[in-house]
Amino acid sequence: MSECSHDCSSCGQSCGERTEPQSFLKPANDQSNIKKVIAVVSGKGGVGKSAVTCTLAAAMAKRGKKVGVLDADITGPSVPQAFNIHQRALGSEGGILPAVTEGGIKLMSLNLLIEHETDPVVWRGPVIAGAVEQFWTDVVWGELDYLFVDMPPGTGDVPLTVFQSLPVDGVIVVTAPQALVGMIVTKAVRMAEMLNVSVLGLVENYSYFRCPDCGGEHPVFGPSTIDALGAELSLPVLAKLPIDPALAQAVDAGKVEGYEPNPMASVAERLDKE
Repeated sequence: MSECSHDCSSCGQSCGERTEPQSFLKPANDQSNIKKVIAVVSGKGGVGKSAVTCTLAAAMAKRGKKVGVLDADITGPSVPQAFNIHQRALGSEGGILPAVTEGGIKLMSLNLLIEHETDPVVWRGPVIAGAVEQFWTDVVWGELDYLFVDMPPGTGDVPLTVFQSLPVDGVIVVTAPQALVGMIVTKAVRMAEMLNVSVLGLVENYSYFRCPDCGGEHPVFGPSTIDALGAELSLPVLAKLPIDPALAQAVDAGKVEGYEPNPMASVAERLDKE
């Protein structure tokens, strides 16, 4: 019998240690009290996941909730730009202090720690996953009603780390109308299910473009597939979001908090009632 590597996922032995489920959950910073952790995921990039995360956080903050955003997309952090946060993060005896937006949303991103925002992060997977874990254990989040985790696309090291190390209360999956995106999104849903993480529902971004002249809705990327996908996966459809150039401009200008009408307001209301 070979020496135990403590990696039960690749082991066929039935040892005593294996009979007890092992928890990989990490404790939050001792100065943090976070009531709910919601992860926003997607199967692939380019579906507007970060914009959904930021507008959802802004909508929840406007409901009077104490909100934080953990930017887990280490190699492509975009959350600080959406909130016009460009300063470096500070530290204290208790840990790393998150930046705070004009609307009171706390956020932590790797872009707050590197010298220049455009510096590439050329790290291997385990190092990236370790950084995300530290954003949970070393950041002084304080009192939060909701911490939204903006995840990188796919089903790699970071999603696995978040699902295993953080007490995730639920997952929102962002998709787009194309059938190919739906197939990849299914992988993300299945991953969450494998790790016993509740999937709260689906959000279809870029669902249609509303003509400013006639008010007609035009499916630029083809007919919506979200209802069929939701039925197939037995998940509710939380929102169908339009292509909105004004929202894109607000995100680029760092004014996502002030954008109205907030496209995720109804989703925030629904989450707040659960």
